[in-house]
Amino acid sequence: MSDTDDRTFSGELGQLLDRGDGRSSRRRRAEITLHQLRIFWAVAHSETLTRAAKHLGLAQPSLSQQLAKLEATAGTRLFRRHATEMTLTEAGTFLLPKAEQILRNMQDLEDGLAQYSGGQRVTIRLAGINSVLRVVLPDAIASVQAKFPDADFDIQESAPGDILEMLYSRRVNIGLLAANSVAEAGVGFLQVPVIEDPYVLVVPERLDLDGIADAADLPADAAAILNRSIQFIFGTQHAKRVADWYDHMLPEHRVVAQCRSFEVALGLVRAGSGICLAPALSTLSGGTSLDGVRLYRINAEARRIVALVASQYRRQEPYESLINALQAAGASLALPAIRPTPPFLDRPSLSDF
Repeated sequence: MSDTDDRTFSGELGQLLDRGDGRSSRRRRAEITLHQLRIFWAVAHSETLTRAAKHLGLAQPSLSQQLAKLEATAGTRLFRRHATEMTLTEAGTFLLPKAEQILRNMQDLEDGLAQYSGGQRVTIRLAGINSVLRVVLPDAIASVQAKFPDADFDIQESAPGDILEMLYSRRVNIGLLAANSVAEAGVGFLQVPVIEDPYVLVVPERLDLDGIADAADLPADAAAILNRSIQFIFGTQHAKRVADWYDHMLPEHRVVAQCRSFEVALGLVRAGSGICLAPALSTLSGGTSLDGVRLYRINAEARRIVALVASQYRRQEPYESLINALQAAGASLALPAIRPTPPFLDRPSLSDF
């Protein structure tokens, strides 16, 4: 809903904010808007005004002004301002779940009315990580289009943390990510399992690690490739876990490249520049396995790919059909051939990804 569609609340919300201090709530009920509640919600989950403004697509001065108006209406501070973040006050903590429910109800109302709009196109907004969007989503969308030809899709490729913020700010309806990549990823949303995506060690085709019990037994040229790591970086915690794995399993390695996409890292591996850790889904292209590489299983927790969705969408069309189609696509997807863990790597890992 655009800013011009904001409506004031004269009933329930005004009563929630009237904490019994004897002051009239008539004025404050007339001033609170959905726009202000969206801003409050975004700031509560972004922790800074700058990040909230970015994800709402607003200028920061406008956002600050609307937040100040909301706090004036409430008659109390909703946030404590710190040097690097904003935290909820007691009043803000009280308001947060109430605002969330109101915003969800409004979104549910709008989406429900769209079903009676007489041919108006329904846009499904979703965000996800690259490998899932490339490999799992296409078949799911084809299935939904066959059932709902008027549906269209707004698809954004994003990092897990950004996907969560887009869900919180209601910029997308569905998020596709690894549940174990973000702490408490499912808070406030349903987690619908899509597929288990194991991590693998990707090496050039000519580097044969089958049955190798001791890396010292490898020829010098093979050992040199094994000890050149190409690391994918998308977050501090993930980077540390990857580094810990290499330090524990291949203590003589050195980092020869850091990448921001698995595709770039895999291209370097194919060329013989080194080895990398990657999710198995990232090694698929067009439904087929990447050639020129070998994949070896490692002792690390698989990515649990889920669809994060607000509860009102789980049984509402066409979202329900898309979620079901994602599960079906995940269940039918053939992962690439993965070789057994080489004996010299077959020991407990210090880190899970």
